[in-house]
Amino acid sequence: MAGGRLALDAGWLLVIVLVIALAAATGIAVRRTLIERGGGSVECALRLAMDRRWRLGLAAYQPDELRWYPIFGLWLRPGEVFARRTLSVVSRRPADPVEITSLGPGAVVVECDIGEGAEQRVELALSDDALTGFLAWLEAAPPGPGSGFS
Repeated sequence: MAGGRLALDAGWLLVIVLVIALAAATGIAVRRTLIERGGGSVECALRLAMDRRWRLGLAAYQPDELRWYPIFGLWLRPGEVFARRTLSVVSRRPADPVEITSLGPGAVVVECDIGEGAEQRVELALSDDALTGFLAWLEAAPPGPGSGFS
């Protein structure tokens, strides 16, 4: 009798864990859909100049800014926002073998100047196709200071 009760408790525990996992996966999918609904977005990892670890996320193109959202998060607010007029590409390179373990094969790392006072840099890791779209978005910026390329 005790063994049957234990099996029943374990069964309910498994059901609860599965329901929580399903709810979390659904939440992540809904959040991503809401972020992508606003227009062009791509998978994009981010590494700030003072940080040495990559953070996975989504970059969403807006008319005047690039919004970066962490892949796992509760809020619909971006984790970072970069003004289009001050964002410029400094260099690009293929991801090194150590970075590929975090970013996946085929990632291209783009170092960008974010132009806020002192020279600040950010690195974005994108697929080759996403990089083409990013460069086109920068190039299509209205004329003026910080047109996207140094």
